[in-house]
Amino acid sequence: MSDRFKTRAISADRRTSHVLCGAVLGLALAGVAAHAHAEAAYPCQTVRLVSPYPPGGTTDILARIVAPGLSKGLGTTVIVDNKGGASGNIGTEFVARSKPDGCTALLGNNTGIVINRNLYKLKLDPVTGLAPVGMVASVPLVLYVNQAVPAQTAPKLVELIKSSPGKYSYASAGSGSPQHLAGELMKLDKHLDMLHVPYRGASPALSDVLAGQIPIAFETTTALAPQLKSGRIRALATTGAQRARTLPDLPTMQEAGFPGFVIENWYGVFVPTETPKALVDRLNAELNRVLREASVAAKLAELGSRDVSGSVAQFQSFIRKELPLWESVVKRSGATVD
Repeated sequence: MSDRFKTRAISADRRTSHVLCGAVLGLALAGVAAHAHAEAAYPCQTVRLVSPYPPGGTTDILARIVAPGLSKGLGTTVIVDNKGGASGNIGTEFVARSKPDGCTALLGNNTGIVINRNLYKLKLDPVTGLAPVGMVASVPLVLYVNQAVPAQTAPKLVELIKSSPGKYSYASAGSGSPQHLAGELMKLDKHLDMLHVPYRGASPALSDVLAGQIPIAFETTTALAPQLKSGRIRALATTGAQRARTLPDLPTMQEAGFPGFVIENWYGVFVPTETPKALVDRLNAELNRVLREASVAAKLAELGSRDVSGSVAQFQSFIRKELPLWESVVKRSGATVD
Protein backbone atom coordinates (compact mmCIF):
# COMPACT_ATOMS: atom_id res chain seq x y z
CA MET A 1 0.00 0.00 0.00
CA SER A 2 1.33 3.43 -0.95
CA ASP A 3 2.13 6.03 1.73
CA ARG A 4 -0.75 8.15 0.39
CA PHE A 5 -3.30 5.37 0.91
CA LYS A 6 -1.81 4.57 4.30
CA THR A 7 -2.30 8.18 5.36
CA ARG A 8 -5.93 8.11 4.16
CA ALA A 9 -6.56 4.86 6.06
CA ILE A 10 -5.07 6.28 9.25
CA SER A 11 -7.16 9.44 8.91
CA ALA A 12 -10.29 7.36 8.41
CA ASP A 13 -9.46 5.28 11.47
CA ARG A 14 -8.98 8.44 13.50
CA ARG A 15 -12.32 9.83 12.33
CA THR A 16 -13.99 6.54 13.24
CA SER A 17 -12.30 6.60 16.64
CA HIS A 18 -13.45 10.16 17.24
CA VAL A 19 -17.00 9.26 16.29
CA LEU A 20 -16.98 6.24 18.58
CA CYS A 21 -15.53 8.28 21.47
CA GLY A 22 -18.10 10.95 20.87
CA ALA A 23 -20.87 8.37 20.88
CA VAL A 24 -19.60 6.81 24.10
CA LEU A 25 -19.25 10.23 25.72
CA GLY A 26 -22.72 11.14 24.57
CA LEU A 27 -24.17 7.98 26.06
CA ALA A 28 -22.31 8.62 29.31
CA LEU A 29 -23.57 12.19 29.50
CA ALA A 30 -27.07 11.01 28.71
CA GLY A 31 -26.78 8.51 31.53
CA VAL A 32 -25.62 11.20 33.93
CA ALA A 33 -28.46 13.46 32.81
CA ALA A 34 -30.96 10.65 33.22
CA HIS A 35 -29.59 9.91 36.69
CA ALA A 36 -29.76 13.59 37.64
CA HIS A 37 -33.31 13.77 36.32
CA ALA A 38 -34.25 10.67 38.32
CA GLU A 39 -32.70 12.20 41.44
CA ALA A 40 -34.66 15.40 40.91
CA ALA A 41 -37.96 13.60 40.51
CA TYR A 42 -38.95 13.58 44.18
CA PRO A 43 -42.58 12.37 44.41
CA CYS A 44 -44.00 15.39 46.29
CA GLN A 45 -44.82 18.87 45.08
CA THR A 46 -44.53 20.03 48.70
CA VAL A 47 -42.77 18.47 51.69
CA ARG A 48 -44.10 19.44 55.10
CA LEU A 49 -41.34 19.59 57.71
CA VAL A 50 -43.16 19.56 61.04
CA SER A 51 -41.66 21.28 64.06
CA PRO A 52 -43.59 19.97 67.10
CA TYR A 53 -42.99 23.18 69.05
CA PRO A 54 -43.99 26.84 68.72
CA PRO A 55 -41.93 29.24 66.58
CA GLY A 56 -38.77 30.69 68.09
CA GLY A 57 -37.36 27.62 69.86
CA THR A 58 -34.34 25.56 68.85
CA THR A 59 -36.33 22.97 66.88
CA ASP A 60 -38.03 25.69 64.85
CA ILE A 61 -34.72 27.51 64.27
CA LEU A 62 -33.04 24.34 63.00
CA ALA A 63 -35.98 23.44 60.77
CA ARG A 64 -35.76 26.84 59.10
CA ILE A 65 -32.00 26.51 58.66
CA VAL A 66 -32.20 23.22 56.74
CA ALA A 67 -35.52 23.69 54.89
CA PRO A 68 -34.21 25.92 52.05
CA GLY A 69 -31.35 23.55 51.23
CA LEU A 70 -33.64 20.52 51.32
CA SER A 71 -36.06 22.31 49.02
CA LYS A 72 -33.28 23.00 46.51
CA GLY A 73 -31.87 19.48 46.66
CA LEU A 74 -35.21 17.70 46.38
CA GLY A 75 -36.45 20.01 43.65
CA THR A 76 -39.65 20.69 45.56
CA THR A 77 -41.02 23.13 48.14
CA VAL A 78 -40.21 22.36 51.78
CA ILE A 79 -42.34 24.28 54.27
CA VAL A 80 -41.92 24.39 58.05
CA ASP A 81 -45.17 23.63 59.86
CA ASN A 82 -45.27 24.35 63.60
CA LYS A 83 -47.54 21.93 65.46
CA GLY A 84 -46.78 22.61 69.11
CA GLY A 85 -48.39 21.22 72.21
CA ALA A 86 -48.14 18.41 74.77
CA SER A 87 -44.35 18.65 75.00
CA GLY A 88 -43.97 17.86 71.31
CA ASN A 89 -46.29 14.85 71.37
CA ILE A 90 -48.96 16.38 69.11
CA GLY A 91 -46.66 17.15 66.20
CA THR A 92 -44.69 13.94 66.65
CA GLU A 93 -47.83 11.78 66.54
CA PHE A 94 -49.17 13.75 63.58
CA VAL A 95 -46.12 12.80 61.50
CA ALA A 96 -46.10 9.19 62.69
CA ARG A 97 -49.72 8.82 61.53
CA SER A 98 -49.17 10.61 58.21
CA LYS A 99 -49.08 8.83 54.87
CA PRO A 100 -45.61 7.25 54.43
CA ASP A 101 -44.96 8.85 51.06
CA GLY A 102 -42.00 11.07 51.90
CA CYS A 103 -44.14 14.21 51.82
CA THR A 104 -44.37 14.66 55.60
CA ALA A 105 -41.32 14.70 57.87
CA LEU A 106 -40.56 15.64 61.46
CA LEU A 107 -37.76 17.80 62.81
CA GLY A 108 -37.83 15.99 66.14
CA ASN A 109 -35.61 15.91 69.19
CA ASN A 110 -34.71 13.69 72.11
CA THR A 111 -37.72 14.94 74.08
CA GLY A 112 -40.30 13.70 71.61
CA ILE A 113 -38.48 10.58 70.49
CA VAL A 114 -36.79 8.99 73.54
CA ILE A 115 -37.82 10.95 76.66
CA ASN A 116 -41.60 11.38 76.56
CA ARG A 117 -42.16 7.64 76.28
CA ASN A 118 -40.91 7.43 79.91
CA LEU A 119 -43.28 10.13 81.16
CA TYR A 120 -46.52 9.96 79.15
CA LYS A 121 -49.01 7.27 78.27
CA LEU A 122 -48.58 7.83 74.56
CA LYS A 123 -51.05 6.65 71.94
CA LEU A 124 -48.13 5.79 69.70
CA ASP A 125 -44.50 4.97 70.47
CA PRO A 126 -42.35 7.34 68.39
CA VAL A 127 -39.49 4.83 68.33
CA THR A 128 -41.60 2.31 66.43
CA GLY A 129 -43.86 4.81 64.66
CA LEU A 130 -41.09 6.86 63.07
CA ALA A 131 -38.11 6.02 60.87
CA PRO A 132 -34.88 7.96 61.52
CA VAL A 133 -33.51 9.85 58.51
CA GLY A 134 -30.53 11.75 59.91
CA MET A 135 -29.34 13.93 62.75
CA VAL A 136 -29.26 17.70 62.32
CA ALA A 137 -27.64 19.07 65.48
CA SER A 138 -26.59 18.33 69.04
CA VAL A 139 -26.16 21.20 71.47
CA PRO A 140 -25.53 21.60 75.21
CA LEU A 141 -27.83 23.48 77.54
CA VAL A 142 -26.96 26.64 79.43
CA LEU A 143 -27.89 27.28 83.05
CA TYR A 144 -28.86 30.96 83.02
CA VAL A 145 -30.60 33.48 85.25
CA ASN A 146 -32.34 36.82 85.06
CA GLN A 147 -29.90 39.68 85.63
CA ALA A 148 -31.67 40.54 88.91
CA VAL A 149 -30.62 37.21 90.48
CA PRO A 150 -27.66 37.95 92.82
CA ALA A 151 -25.55 34.95 91.81
CA GLN A 152 -22.57 35.14 89.47
CA THR A 153 -21.72 31.42 89.43
CA ALA A 154 -23.52 28.08 89.65
CA PRO A 155 -22.18 27.36 93.19
CA LYS A 156 -23.40 30.78 94.34
CA LEU A 157 -26.79 30.06 92.81
CA VAL A 158 -26.97 26.81 94.81
CA GLU A 159 -26.20 28.74 98.00
CA LEU A 160 -28.87 31.30 97.16
CA ILE A 161 -31.56 28.67 96.57
CA LYS A 162 -30.63 26.82 99.77
CA SER A 163 -30.85 30.05 101.76
CA SER A 164 -34.51 30.48 100.78
CA PRO A 165 -36.16 27.05 100.34
CA GLY A 166 -39.23 27.18 98.11
CA LYS A 167 -38.65 30.77 97.01
CA TYR A 168 -37.00 30.08 93.66
CA SER A 169 -38.44 28.47 90.54
CA TYR A 170 -37.04 27.47 87.18
CA ALA A 171 -38.57 27.51 83.72
CA SER A 172 -38.35 24.85 81.04
CA ALA A 173 -39.48 24.39 77.44
CA GLY A 174 -41.98 21.78 78.67
CA SER A 175 -42.46 18.88 81.04
CA GLY A 176 -40.14 16.03 80.16
CA SER A 177 -37.81 18.19 78.10
CA PRO A 178 -34.04 17.99 78.69
CA GLN A 179 -34.36 21.50 80.13
CA HIS A 180 -36.82 20.16 82.71
CA LEU A 181 -34.69 17.10 83.48
CA ALA A 182 -31.58 19.27 83.86
CA GLY A 183 -33.38 21.27 86.55
CA GLU A 184 -34.53 18.10 88.31
CA LEU A 185 -31.00 16.68 88.29
CA MET A 186 -29.69 19.94 89.70
CA LYS A 187 -32.26 19.74 92.50
CA LEU A 188 -31.41 16.10 93.16
CA ASP A 189 -27.63 16.58 93.17
CA LYS A 190 -27.69 19.54 95.59
CA HIS A 191 -30.90 18.75 97.52
CA LEU A 192 -32.61 21.94 96.41
CA ASP A 193 -36.20 23.04 97.04
CA MET A 194 -37.06 24.65 93.70
CA LEU A 195 -40.33 24.70 91.74
CA HIS A 196 -40.51 23.62 88.10
CA VAL A 197 -42.60 25.86 85.79
CA PRO A 198 -43.14 24.25 82.36
CA TYR A 199 -43.91 26.26 79.22
CA ARG A 200 -45.05 25.34 75.74
CA GLY A 201 -41.68 25.81 74.11
CA ALA A 202 -38.38 27.57 74.66
CA SER A 203 -39.47 30.99 73.44
CA PRO A 204 -42.23 31.65 76.02
CA ALA A 205 -40.01 30.30 78.82
CA LEU A 206 -37.19 32.62 77.79
CA SER A 207 -39.60 35.58 77.56
CA ASP A 208 -40.68 35.14 81.17
CA VAL A 209 -37.10 34.81 82.41
CA LEU A 210 -36.18 37.99 80.56
CA ALA A 211 -39.20 39.72 82.10
CA GLY A 212 -38.23 38.56 85.58
CA GLN A 213 -41.31 36.38 86.06
CA ILE A 214 -39.10 33.29 86.52
CA PRO A 215 -35.52 33.72 87.76
CA ILE A 216 -33.77 30.54 86.52
CA ALA A 217 -33.81 28.26 83.50
CA PHE A 218 -31.87 25.85 81.35
CA GLU A 219 -31.95 26.35 77.58
CA THR A 220 -29.93 25.40 74.53
CA THR A 221 -27.07 27.53 73.28
CA THR A 222 -29.06 27.77 70.02
CA ALA A 223 -32.14 29.46 71.46
CA LEU A 224 -30.08 31.69 73.76
CA ALA A 225 -27.54 32.93 71.21
CA PRO A 226 -29.06 36.42 70.65
CA GLN A 227 -29.64 37.05 74.38
CA LEU A 228 -26.17 35.82 75.32
CA LYS A 229 -24.66 38.31 72.89
CA SER A 230 -26.83 41.17 74.14
CA GLY A 231 -26.12 40.51 77.82
CA ARG A 232 -29.81 40.46 78.72
CA ILE A 233 -29.31 37.27 80.73
CA ARG A 234 -26.45 35.88 82.81
CA ALA A 235 -25.09 32.48 81.83
CA LEU A 236 -23.58 30.42 84.67
CA ALA A 237 -22.61 27.04 83.16
CA THR A 238 -23.14 24.66 80.25
CA THR A 239 -24.16 21.01 80.38
CA GLY A 240 -21.85 19.49 77.76
CA ALA A 241 -18.99 17.11 78.45
CA GLN A 242 -16.61 19.86 77.33
CA ARG A 243 -16.91 23.63 77.27
CA ALA A 244 -19.06 24.98 74.46
CA ARG A 245 -17.08 26.28 71.49
CA THR A 246 -19.27 29.37 71.42
CA LEU A 247 -18.84 29.98 75.18
CA PRO A 248 -15.25 28.96 75.94
CA ASP A 249 -15.04 31.04 79.13
CA LEU A 250 -18.13 29.45 80.66
CA PRO A 251 -17.51 26.38 82.89
CA THR A 252 -19.36 23.14 82.43
CA MET A 253 -21.71 21.92 85.13
CA GLN A 254 -19.09 19.31 86.01
CA GLU A 255 -16.46 22.02 86.47
CA ALA A 256 -18.96 23.98 88.58
CA GLY A 257 -19.31 21.17 91.11
CA PHE A 258 -21.85 18.80 89.54
CA PRO A 259 -19.96 15.55 88.81
CA GLY A 260 -21.35 13.53 85.91
CA PHE A 261 -23.81 16.27 84.93
CA VAL A 262 -23.82 15.96 81.12
CA ILE A 263 -26.93 16.65 79.05
CA GLU A 264 -27.23 17.57 75.37
CA ASN A 265 -30.24 18.25 73.19
CA TRP A 266 -30.11 16.48 69.86
CA TYR A 267 -32.33 17.03 66.82
CA GLY A 268 -33.01 15.01 63.70
CA VAL A 269 -35.33 14.33 60.79
CA PHE A 270 -37.84 11.48 60.91
CA VAL A 271 -40.55 10.11 58.61
CA PRO A 272 -43.40 7.62 59.14
CA THR A 273 -42.09 4.07 59.61
CA GLU A 274 -43.43 2.59 56.37
CA THR A 275 -41.81 5.24 54.17
CA PRO A 276 -39.95 3.45 51.32
CA LYS A 277 -36.23 2.98 51.97
CA ALA A 278 -35.34 4.72 48.71
CA LEU A 279 -37.04 7.91 49.91
CA VAL A 280 -35.45 7.68 53.37
CA ASP A 281 -32.01 7.29 51.76
CA ARG A 282 -32.70 10.18 49.38
CA LEU A 283 -33.72 12.44 52.28
CA ASN A 284 -30.62 11.38 54.23
CA ALA A 285 -28.35 12.19 51.29
CA GLU A 286 -29.93 15.60 50.77
CA LEU A 287 -29.85 16.38 54.50
CA ASN A 288 -26.14 15.55 54.72
CA ARG A 289 -25.48 17.68 51.65
CA VAL A 290 -27.25 20.62 53.32
CA LEU A 291 -25.29 20.13 56.56
CA ARG A 292 -22.02 20.23 54.59
CA GLU A 293 -22.87 23.57 52.98
CA ALA A 294 -20.46 26.17 54.33
CA SER A 295 -23.19 28.66 55.28
CA VAL A 296 -25.27 26.04 57.10
CA ALA A 297 -22.27 24.51 58.87
CA ALA A 298 -21.24 27.99 60.02
CA LYS A 299 -24.72 28.71 61.39
CA LEU A 300 -24.84 25.41 63.28
CA ALA A 301 -21.36 25.95 64.73
CA GLU A 302 -22.36 29.45 65.81
CA LEU A 303 -25.39 27.99 67.56
CA GLY A 304 -23.18 25.56 69.46
CA SER A 305 -23.70 22.33 67.53
CA ARG A 306 -21.03 19.83 66.64
CA ASP A 307 -20.97 18.00 63.29
CA VAL A 308 -23.51 15.17 63.50
CA SER A 309 -23.99 14.27 59.82
CA GLY A 310 -24.03 10.57 59.00
CA SER A 311 -25.90 7.62 57.54
CA VAL A 312 -29.38 6.37 58.37
CA ALA A 313 -27.83 3.33 60.09
CA GLN A 314 -25.63 5.54 62.27
CA PHE A 315 -28.62 7.58 63.40
CA GLN A 316 -30.58 4.41 64.16
CA SER A 317 -27.69 3.07 66.25
CA PHE A 318 -27.39 6.38 68.10
CA ILE A 319 -31.08 6.33 69.07
CA ARG A 320 -30.83 2.75 70.37
CA LYS A 321 -28.04 3.91 72.69
CA GLU A 322 -30.06 6.94 73.81
CA LEU A 323 -33.09 4.94 74.98
CA PRO A 324 -31.62 3.47 78.22
CA LEU A 325 -29.73 6.69 78.95
CA TRP A 326 -32.83 8.89 79.12
CA GLU A 327 -34.85 6.20 80.90
CA SER A 328 -32.17 6.28 83.59
CA VAL A 329 -32.20 10.11 83.78
CA VAL A 330 -35.99 10.15 84.27
CA LYS A 331 -35.85 7.51 86.98
CA ARG A 332 -32.87 9.04 88.77
CA SER A 333 -34.32 12.54 88.80
CA GLY A 334 -37.81 11.39 89.78
CA ALA A 335 -39.21 13.71 87.10
CA THR A 336 -42.92 13.66 86.48
CA VAL A 337 -45.18 15.44 84.00
CA ASP A 338 -46.54 18.55 85.72
